[in-house]
Amino acid sequence: MRKLGETDIANKKIALRVDLNVPIKNERVLDDTRILAIVPTLKYLEKKAAKVILLSHFGRPEPGIFNSDFSLRPVRKRLAKLLNKEVPFFESVGDVSF
Repeated sequence: MRKLGETDIANKKIALRVDLNVPIKNERVLDDTRILAIVPTLKYLEKKAAKVILLSHFGRPEPGIFNSDFSLRPVRKRLAKLLNKEVPFFESVGDVSF
């Protein structure tokens, strides 16, 4: 698939890999440019009634050690505000089910 519009995605399940490495300080997004960049795609998928799971990582945490400084929760909060809807959050891929 070269372009999103070239594939029938109506009512499909979509796993979308996005780059959400944005600057965060005190659990606030300082620059939402990368988040804003995915909003049109998410709205398009929503119009097509696609079920979407966003996959991303944040920073480079030490393997096997949880560090809240690398949580995507602030990004989820900003994305929910931009989309004007709740955005569920899963701590790990193992928690996800469509």
